[in-house]
Amino acid sequence: MDLLNTLVDKGLRRELPTREEALAVLATSDDELLDVVAAAGKVRRHWFGRRVKLNYLVNLKSGLCPEDCSYCSQRLGSSTGILKYTWLKPDEASKAAAAGLAGGAKRVCLVASGRGPTDRDVDRVAGTIKAIKDQNEGVEVCACLGLLSDGQAERLREAGADAYNHNLNTSESTYGDITTTHTYADRVDTVTKAHAAGLSACSGLIAGMGESDEDLVDVVYSLRELDPDSVPVNFLIPVEGTPLAKEWNLTPQRCLRILAMVRFVCPDVEVRIAGGREVHLRTMQPLALNLANSIFLGDYLTTEGQAGKADLEMIADAGFEVEGAGEVTLPEHRAAGGCGSHESAGCGSHEGAGCGSHESHESAGVCGTAVPATAANEARTDLVAVRRRGAGTDLAPNA
Repeated sequence: MDLLNTLVDKGLRRELPTREEALAVLATSDDELLDVVAAAGKVRRHWFGRRVKLNYLVNLKSGLCPEDCSYCSQRLGSSTGILKYTWLKPDEASKAAAAGLAGGAKRVCLVASGRGPTDRDVDRVAGTIKAIKDQNEGVEVCACLGLLSDGQAERLREAGADAYNHNLNTSESTYGDITTTHTYADRVDTVTKAHAAGLSACSGLIAGMGESDEDLVDVVYSLRELDPDSVPVNFLIPVEGTPLAKEWNLTPQRCLRILAMVRFVCPDVEVRIAGGREVHLRTMQPLALNLANSIFLGDYLTTEGQAGKADLEMIADAGFEVEGAGEVTLPEHRAAGGCGSHESAGCGSHEGAGCGSHESHESAGVCGTAVPATAANEARTDLVAVRRRGAGTDLAPNA
């Protein structure tokens, strides 16, 4: 297939595909799917071998959010029945993180609901970062606290944070349909602040919210321009009680095409399968490891994930290996300056999930037209379970 040969050649050279080529990946047929996965897999293995990086989420503050993001179970006025609690103490957060690290994670993602942190919140998180790093040598810590004010990214960096996550989520043209309490530009500004402070920027998307192929390509091209080190790809978890609870637009095949498109556009960045992989990829999860080089271990922010042991078995059975603590995730040309360094040229031509998105959180049709849920994927509400263990509870976490 000439298209795939062209995309592999461009991926190995870190050359940006055309928009038409990216759209063509999303429009491929099921008969062509394994060819698409094999082609994108060549690019993934060229830059990352067969390593899979494990990340672990700790929800520092759950629910109680004043923002109205339609996809999020923690949104303003949520009736989802999720866990709601205020800030974990540093020792509580460190204990939660320890479970993920014992399971093989090398990065801990500290997430808190809300519009953005106050200076006092930054102090709280700084104490948590210190507690985790004091007890776990070499661990990476990513913060995901919402919109940052001037100087806060620098303070997080000084406190020991390695990375900052803030997802674009969807295209600029459709952002206002998803959220009204902040803007797409606000999100871009926060990613820019993280970059400028020397933090490794982590920014990704949520697929499955009724968006078109053009929207998906738009947001991934915007991410390439922002040049994050890691791109988490979330697949919407339609949690009952949220405005998008009826959006069951994804099939496993669709998810694989989206991940392949992201890999071709951002060939040498850490592509992470984030929220929703169990719900939408289901038994095709191992195949997705040929496209992404990073996953979350265990549970998400407000919903339960696959058992940590099952994650590890899946990686081994698929012929991949867990990335060790001493291994550098990014290719040499991106990691040369350490965590957070980059040459600035777009995510396919420089060197520098999520983390995990404020949300535990796919997609539409071909060439700009959304596919109705009945034509794409049946609702699998049986695969969506609200998290009742781990951080904020007295029960052991899933890791």
